[in-house]
Amino acid sequence: MAELVYPPVIRTAKLFWRYLGIKFTILGQENIPHVGGAVIAINHIGYLDFALAGTAYLPAKRYIRFMAKREIFDNKFAGPLMRGMHHINVDRANGSASFVTALRALKSGELIGIFPEATISKSFEIKELKTGVVRLAMGAGVPVIPTIVWGSQRIWTKGVPRNLRRRKTPITISIGKPMIFERNEDVAAAEQMLRQTMISMLHEVQGAYPDAHEGQRWAPLRLGGTAPAPLN
Repeated sequence: MAELVYPPVIRTAKLFWRYLGIKFTILGQENIPHVGGAVIAINHIGYLDFALAGTAYLPAKRYIRFMAKREIFDNKFAGPLMRGMHHINVDRANGSASFVTALRALKSGELIGIFPEATISKSFEIKELKTGVVRLAMGAGVPVIPTIVWGSQRIWTKGVPRNLRRRKTPITISIGKPMIFERNEDVAAAEQMLRQTMISMLHEVQGAYPDAHEGQRWAPLRLGGTAPAPLN
């Protein structure tokens, strides 16, 4: 498909990262498939997660098509960009059409990005996952690639004023090994396996993060931060 919108958006995003002074650490890029479809399962801690995760996949020359709520597509500014980048419109009241669209895209070799927690985790821990990620991967016969973003919550997250001042914020993105789920596997068990993998990856990234978590609003209680307690 023609890529008329994605390249200039990427250039703009890279300029924005430079303006913010972001210090990227990207791990596991060897796990990105250079061809073929895959479901990219990303944790959700801030409003910039989609763009940051997408940036990590660019060296492999892969674009991620994100599944995003219909309200974004209805926005007069964001909508044309989302459609131009071939992201997938999700109507939460009736998700069957978007599921079929994503399934077709996966079978045609696209990378489909999903936030399996569905909403931003205010605790910055991994919430319970929805089953759509696993079901999509099983249906399309493609792997799930768990991907962790850490640090984006320091810039812009739910319930906290965004901080777009220029500063050297460390952002870590970890790309895990592809996970294969067979069609006859138990979906709930597969989902739990994916969640445990993402939790382990998150803890590893946090353990190596260069800035201390103690006393920080952007850090979870488990690490001595002051973020809200997990709800699950």
